[in-house]
Amino acid sequence: MLYVIVNELHLKGKHAKKLEEAEAVFEKAGIEYKVLKTTHAGHATEYVKEITRTTGNTIVAMGGDGTLHEILNGYVNFEDNPLGLIPFGTGNDFASAAGIPNDVKAAAEKIAFRAPAYVDFIQLSSGLRSLNAVGMGLDVEVLKRTYSGKHHGKSKYFRSLLATLFKFKSIGFSVEYNGKTEKHFGLIAALGNGQSIGGGIKLFPEAKIDDGYLDLIMVDYISRIKLFAALLKLMRGKVNSVKEATVARVKEATFTVDSPNFTIQAEGELYENVPIHAHIVSEKLKMFL
Repeated sequence: MLYVIVNELHLKGKHAKKLEEAEAVFEKAGIEYKVLKTTHAGHATEYVKEITRTTGNTIVAMGGDGTLHEILNGYVNFEDNPLGLIPFGTGNDFASAAGIPNDVKAAAEKIAFRAPAYVDFIQLSSGLRSLNAVGMGLDVEVLKRTYSGKHHGKSKYFRSLLATLFKFKSIGFSVEYNGKTEKHFGLIAALGNGQSIGGGIKLFPEAKIDDGYLDLIMVDYISRIKLFAALLKLMRGKVNSVKEATVARVKEATFTVDSPNFTIQAEGELYENVPIHAHIVSEKLKMFL
């Protein structure tokens, strides 16, 4: 059975036809399917926990990175329960990294007519999983500012980013990776499986979703005079041209924050005081790419 999980709010007005486009593809392919509509935070996770208690099911996330995040964290059994994605959100950062088209019909056809392949995901010691990226620092403060208003989206994110640049204070933390421990005081500390966050900010331009590695980036303190220029470089994927940036490819990494209270983000979802002790998981989750 194929299960399409979609936020009920996304199906109103002109967007309702997008679900019909996907359904038409599955019907033409002779695939038995069921649409499951979510109505509250965590609802997708609840659905997937129940579905993946058995095998032989296909789960389709019809939404953005947030829906994908909830679904990944609901998996009980990965065996023979592949995951499909029909991008329907604002940022769609993981879809971009995976080469999944934004066109509903084209994305649905990949699910209907192609075989799934293994992709990596990030596993935290707390049990939390992330497909695209986890991090802390400036990006978290931007998300908090973005979510505080009534309207979200790329334009709100970038307005929040500009506002945060003038108010954000660097954080102190230590990091363990590749057999060494370092102390940093900076703006961003993050791990990427995908290439971008925030709807296209390429913090991890060399990352691949199936190479068995995480891409680590840390950006140390930058004076406000130089900060905007450095940010433009980061947004364009020119990470190596920012001298305050440290990048590495890792199998695992641990960030320890100096403050007892902190917030991290995973796929744009915010979590309070969840430690980033992460490792990459390979050859467990299959996706239609």
